[in-house]
Amino acid sequence: MTAFELHVDTPVDLEITGKFVAPSSDWVHLSRVLQDYELIVMTEGVLYLAGDKQQFVVSKGEYLLLPPLTRQYGTRSSDCCFYWLHFSAKSGITITDVATSSHSEQDNVILLPQYGTLKSLEKIIVMMKQLQDSVRGYNHKTLNNYMATVILCELYNQLFHADSNPSKKTKQEQLYNDIVDYIKWSRSEHIKVSQIAAYFGYNDKYLSHLFTTISGISLKQYILQQKMELAKFLLADTNQNISEVSIQLGYTDCHNFMKSFKKIVGLTPSDFRNAYAKRLLFYE
Repeated sequence: MTAFELHVDTPVDLEITGKFVAPSSDWVHLSRVLQDYELIVMTEGVLYLAGDKQQFVVSKGEYLLLPPLTRQYGTRSSDCCFYWLHFSAKSGITITDVATSSHSEQDNVILLPQYGTLKSLEKIIVMMKQLQDSVRGYNHKTLNNYMATVILCELYNQLFHADSNPSKKTKQEQLYNDIVDYIKWSRSEHIKVSQIAAYFGYNDKYLSHLFTTISGISLKQYILQQKMELAKFLLADTNQNISEVSIQLGYTDCHNFMKSFKKIVGLTPSDFRNAYAKRLLFYE
């Protein structure tokens, strides 16, 4: 697979960034020749896009990175939503192949495959929102360049450092990872430790002890943290009011949600949303 080796001794140059929402279900991406690198992070729907002669189908939770001078055009209607980031690099970017790259031997180089699946879409979205808030709120070029570089580094870490040696997982570690995945996909529900234990066929206390031993935090606390990660995404990326967010997370009492959010995040839901209220929304 095509990949790009990027030196991060110095930051990339941020050109422009924003969020795009298709104005209708029959929207087709415009045709143009890119003048810089473009990173697309899909948050909803499917984008049908071509780069020169190669066609891509990019779904929610996936990303696409296209280089300068690429002839970019839509191949069919795309009812979708995505964040995008245009950047260039003074140090230059080397086009290579994932299989042959020696990036792991250099601490100052990150490798970005042209296309892939993110481990944590929500984390990337919050970082993109922070960058947009900085662009609109401070307009400090050097700061924005570093923030854009951090997003690219986070992308690299999610792709290559999430699981360093899957072949040596023990049975307990695999169970732990299954629990993590279960919580991730069920965190919008009102889930309890007893429910998770019943699902996997284990005793509550055993499962809680195993999870705490591996992760360093209690299972109950992890469930709460994951709910608040989803809450941060909803507050940063949607216009739902706080009551609607609390209901979507399985809370029957909005005040309990606000109390939990303040305890985990350190800000009230309103303060968190207001801190990153300068989202850049573009309709092409």
